[in-house]
Amino acid sequence: MGRVEGKVAFVTGAARGQGRSHAVRLAQEGADIIAVDICDAVPGVGYPAATEEDLAETVRQVEALDRRIVATKADIRDRDALKGAIDAGVAQLGHLDIVVGNAGICITSPWDEVTPEIWRETLDINLMGTWNTIQLSAPHLIEAGGGSIVLTSSAAGLKGLPFLTPYVASKHGVVGLMRAFAAELAEYSIRVNSVHPTGVDTPMGQDPTADFAKWIGEHPKLGGMLVNQLPVEITEPIDISNAVLFLASDEARYVTALTMTVDAGNTQY
Repeated sequence: MGRVEGKVAFVTGAARGQGRSHAVRLAQEGADIIAVDICDAVPGVGYPAATEEDLAETVRQVEALDRRIVATKADIRDRDALKGAIDAGVAQLGHLDIVVGNAGICITSPWDEVTPEIWRETLDINLMGTWNTIQLSAPHLIEAGGGSIVLTSSAAGLKGLPFLTPYVASKHGVVGLMRAFAAELAEYSIRVNSVHPTGVDTPMGQDPTADFAKWIGEHPKLGGMLVNQLPVEITEPIDISNAVLFLASDEARYVTALTMTVDAGNTQY
């Protein structure tokens, strides 16, 4: 029997990268999936956008595991579209037990080159979109008698990584959301935790416009902040998915308000 057998999980940003990995890993352990992704470009983002074909591949991989999946193209900033996707998924799959608030963007830039537009896009998606995700899905968890919410933050949600001002602010904000909702939803037997990866081998993690070598060359004292303690420069999505699976499963039934690092020791510096 799988570790989340018979449960239904809602995953945002599920078209590829960490989101797809989370959806597939949960499906491997018995969960049916409700998936959303914007499947469109966001102004200022330097890496290629996910596509509807990417989301269709997530569907294919989940269905290949003999699990059900309801996938919708939706922007987590759009409350009506997001609520429609959640409600439709619950109507088809019967209930909701797990929420993985994974969708987010990262735009790299030195502090003095960040524009109001970059700031607004990052905070709207990473913070307001995550708030939308929790607030709109929590009533279904309450109806189901409890559940688990796992939010994707970052090592940048625990320390001030350089050249990432809006991202750092937004991911610290995700920790605030996690702690606030963990307090208020505990009476409904809903656990809320966050995961904090270091760099992950995804399109975001391999952003071709992120010129860290140049910026560190200009500001060498900041370079050490990006170094992992363990001898690995970048992790794989499955490394984060295994942490998400643990937090979603009954193995973590009394774990809540935890900032769980999967960061190869990055936040130790």
